[in-house]
Amino acid sequence: MSTIGSARWVALSQGGRVAIQLAGLVILARLLPATDYGLMAMATVVTNFALLLRDLGTAAAIIQKTELREETKATVFWLNVMMGVLLSLALFVSAPLIARYFAAAELVPVLSMLCLALPLASSGAVHQALLERQSAFRGLTCIEIGSSLAGLLAAIVAALSGAGVYSFVIQSILTAGLSSVLLWIVSGWRPWTLPSWRELHGLIGFSGNLTLFNFINYFSRNADGMIIGRYLGAAALGSYSLAYKLMLFPVQNVTLAASRALYPALSRQQNAPEVMARLYLRTVSLIALVTAPLMVGLLVVREPFVRVVFGPGWPMVPEILAWLAPTGFIQSIVSSTGTVFMARGRTHVMAGLGTFNAIVTVTAFALGAKFGVVGVAAFYFAANVLHAIPCLFFAMRALESSPKLLLKAIAVPVASALLMGLGVAVLREFLAPLHVADSTGLAMSVVAGVLMYGFLVVMVFRLDLADLRMFMAPAH
Repeated sequence: MSTIGSARWVALSQGGRVAIQLAGLVILARLLPATDYGLMAMATVVTNFALLLRDLGTAAAIIQKTELREETKATVFWLNVMMGVLLSLALFVSAPLIARYFAAAELVPVLSMLCLALPLASSGAVHQALLERQSAFRGLTCIEIGSSLAGLLAAIVAALSGAGVYSFVIQSILTAGLSSVLLWIVSGWRPWTLPSWRELHGLIGFSGNLTLFNFINYFSRNADGMIIGRYLGAAALGSYSLAYKLMLFPVQNVTLAASRALYPALSRQQNAPEVMARLYLRTVSLIALVTAPLMVGLLVVREPFVRVVFGPGWPMVPEILAWLAPTGFIQSIVSSTGTVFMARGRTHVMAGLGTFNAIVTVTAFALGAKFGVVGVAAFYFAANVLHAIPCLFFAMRALESSPKLLLKAIAVPVASALLMGLGVAVLREFLAPLHVADSTGLAMSVVAGVLMYGFLVVMVFRLDLADLRMFMAPAH
């Protein structure tokens, strides 16, 4: 499948999951209190770490390798299964200690149940990597949307039945289990071969540095939850978690879609940096085309958006979003650089940049906590600015290209989004004395923003609109 075709299916998958996640946020935010969100955010800090360790970067190595042996696939599979089981047992045993750290006894049964999701997710990791290596994103799209939808429906039913925070637990277990079963069916691969120490040793160079990067990146991504949950409480963490999920939507659903399709294509061209640079810059331009207006729009209409979509029970979220919205755009661009480093075999550079990012980010969280949850968000924004500069520089250097070309690729969508945001802000000032209802004002702002951004893009962004039309066209 072509890169455009792959990206189209990945975008469909991510778009479907965006819709499902947004529906889940809206519905569950009205059914469950902030404390339940906070408890699940605490649990997620731990389970994310376990999911990070279960893979050890070996699934990405399956995609990157030019020649893939059956022994390699089997070795990676059995390693994932073993790690999933061991991490599940470790999480079950350590649940009381983790709950004591967060001063939340209710966390023990939550973590104990979430243990089941780890081996379930581990068993399908290799099958997913094999499908991605083959660019079989059509099947992956059906699996991801189907399992996500089933998990959300189960969570809603559980929440309506009074399950509280366990609604999230049920959602996680069902999604992981159903996804792995479907991955086994669709991929068709079975682990008949025994693991090989020789194959595992051959993976260490690539996967070791990637695991180190992921390990360090975990702390920079989750230190905020650890600090807020420990010192500011579950309610503050619940509000921060909701705002953080909104911020992550462009990273998880636009950048991830583009990166998943781009990584196999870059890996196939890993010895042709000029071709890689052209592919990467076009992809980054399309990412900015989508994420810049999303984050600028969210920044401008954050207050009525939160009141209309999530209800009046989240007064702190708009203040947090004031800092996390621009952070979301920065991360949508910076997160794409991982495909460059992995495709070029520069995972040691990723590890170094991850170390720098972790130091800056954790320091920012510690300083920001002194000013409350909004202070954490503000310092997090500053940390992302500091991290973006060297990360983008070294990514373009790995492609033997210039950072100026990257800035040129995102300049027009950023400028168009800022002008759109200014226009929407002026419209909101005009509507303020008229005492328009929040829902009406929000709808008018969204429509006006879409029209303004569309006009600006059509006038000055014709080249990438052609790329976007090609992207949206049906596959032949």
